[in-house]
Amino acid sequence: MSNVASGLRHLRCQRQLLGAQWRQTAWQRPTSQLCIRAMSSQSPVGDTSSGTNLVESVQIPYQGITHARTVPATPSYFSREPQFNDLYIRISNLLTKYHHLPTVSPNEAPLVPWTKLEEMRSQMGEPIKASHYARVIRVAKRLNLIEPTLRPAEVKIALQDFARDINPFLNMPRPVPIDKFGRAVGVGKRKASTARAFVVEGTGEVLVNGKTLSEAFGRVHDRESAMWALTATERLDKYNVWVLVEGGGTTGQAEAITLAVAKALIAHEPALKTALRKGAIVLFTLLCDHLLMLSLSAGCITRDPRTVERKKHGHVKARKMPAWVKR
Repeated sequence: MSNVASGLRHLRCQRQLLGAQWRQTAWQRPTSQLCIRAMSSQSPVGDTSSGTNLVESVQIPYQGITHARTVPATPSYFSREPQFNDLYIRISNLLTKYHHLPTVSPNEAPLVPWTKLEEMRSQMGEPIKASHYARVIRVAKRLNLIEPTLRPAEVKIALQDFARDINPFLNMPRPVPIDKFGRAVGVGKRKASTARAFVVEGTGEVLVNGKTLSEAFGRVHDRESAMWALTATERLDKYNVWVLVEGGGTTGQAEAITLAVAKALIAHEPALKTALRKGAIVLFTLLCDHLLMLSLSAGCITRDPRTVERKKHGHVKARKMPAWVKR
């Protein structure tokens, strides 16, 4: 009986404890009503415009962004030469866009004084390579061949970046004067040789560094090359020539004298310029009474830019390389 009474006493104590906790919780509950707001996806009939304005006023960020990082403003942002590279990209895009337009021949294209490599380097302040400059100028010259009447405005603006601020029609060669002694001085160069020729009317006397032509040049070919300007125009016995030449070998000196004599001869007779440039037509009579017509190209007033190619490291000469050995 004592065990039953103790069990009932424990149950009674737990009931009293639970009752006290319930009364304490009920006493702490606030008496004010809670404001519950319900959300619905359906808008009221009368407030359609106000809801639309509210949605439009809210700007959602990061709309229309396709890259997760900042895109450089120019494709040459990481390039060593950004300005020059941007220039090349711009004219390349123009050539891709307008390559279908009709073109004219190079001799009919407008004359443009193209910017030199050194001038472009100084303008942009970048170490532009010669090969890159040649590639850009090649594209610019191709754009210049577009028919002028059909050329777009953006092509004209792009070509202005490659033109120098000069008048090409005023760039005329300075004429060779004749002094009070009747002498005309012409200067000619070939390879490493430089020659100054004093040409005056006379009987055909020729002196090279104070020596006769046969003493100065042992080869017949060099003698003919030196006097080729007078031979092509048939003026061998009408002018005296005194030449000062230095540098190079016999072949270079002889061809330098040719250019120098031709320039001085044009000062005396400007009408010979065409003959000295293009040559003359010579008629030969054959044994069978037929005429053989040959055109001899003089080419005496054009500077020959060809020089010996330099030797490269790892090569025996300019082009020759040592024999390849496997072992």
